[in-house]
Amino acid sequence: MLSIICVMFAGMGIGFLFRKIEWLQKTEKTISYTIFAMLFILGISVGSNPLIIQNIGQFGWQAAILAVSSLFGSILAAWAVYNLFFKKGGKR
Repeated sequence: MLSIICVMFAGMGIGFLFRKIEWLQKTEKTISYTIFAMLFILGISVGSNPLIIQNIGQFGWQAAILAVSSLFGSILAAWAVYNLFFKKGGKR
């Protein structure tokens, strides 16, 4: 995990240093396509794993609970950040 975080910060540093290079500013679409491809490959690997497919009922409920909890947590955090930092006018 530490190596992943180090690679991410190294990429951020390189991106900061080379931020004025024009072709590096056009990577937003390719990033989205790369993420879609990675999710598709992840789906293929999950679908081809017989252990996961045999126990999809148990994993499905756990995944649904985790997804709903993550969604509500993200909404709550976004609401708090909006009210603390971006709301104009009124009391803070």
